[in-house]
Amino acid sequence: MDQIKPYKKGIEYSYTLGAFPTFELIKGHPESVQAVYLHSTFTDRDSLVSLCNNYKIPILTDDKLFRKLSDKENCFVIGVFDKYKCILDRNKSHIVLVNPSNMGNLGTIIRTALGMGIQDIALITPCADVFNPKTIRSSMGALFKLRHQYFDSFKEYREIYQKHDVFTFMLNGTNTLEIQNCPKTDLFSLVFGNEATGLDDSFLKEGTSICIPQSPDVDSLNITIAVGIGTFIFTHQGLE
Repeated sequence: MDQIKPYKKGIEYSYTLGAFPTFELIKGHPESVQAVYLHSTFTDRDSLVSLCNNYKIPILTDDKLFRKLSDKENCFVIGVFDKYKCILDRNKSHIVLVNPSNMGNLGTIIRTALGMGIQDIALITPCADVFNPKTIRSSMGALFKLRHQYFDSFKEYREIYQKHDVFTFMLNGTNTLEIQNCPKTDLFSLVFGNEATGLDDSFLKEGTSICIPQSPDVDSLNITIAVGIGTFIFTHQGLE
């Protein structure tokens, strides 16, 4: 196997750091896994070895690799995998992230979305790298349980996915989102902007613009919080 180097966006592989995200990787995309590295001091290996054997995934040991790839001393498992592409489900609701820039936030959003039952995320470029190990770590392996797809623009996304009712989350949105007045729709796209700039005013013309009510003591909500609130309300619409 070729030498594994610290992650860079342009390379064709990435890796998980830690046992739990590696389990999720193998269960979600076994066909993409190149190998699993176990540290020589890792003891709780039986279930992981069994899972690797089921999919004929090579198990290797290279303690130096852990020092090279991980800045944490408690990392004992690395899963190396080929990057893969996904296509969103046309018949499922989506979260659309326009130019998200922070990998930690992206990973947290992925985990939150999956926890709320959303399994499809559209990413409008330029944006944070979904396969960066920092994103994977923040997602706690949730990345491997949902579909993601890159688009060069929101227009490109809409040309492909036309059936969805679009809701753009904006500080100057014309509709206030509350539990009792959440729009009821079976197929929606929730659109969120960049951490620093949000969505520009052109998105006021895209579907229905929504504002999450907040105290005047803050100027905005963190993007991960906004996604969590919006997704929770939309996925629980009509529930008693």
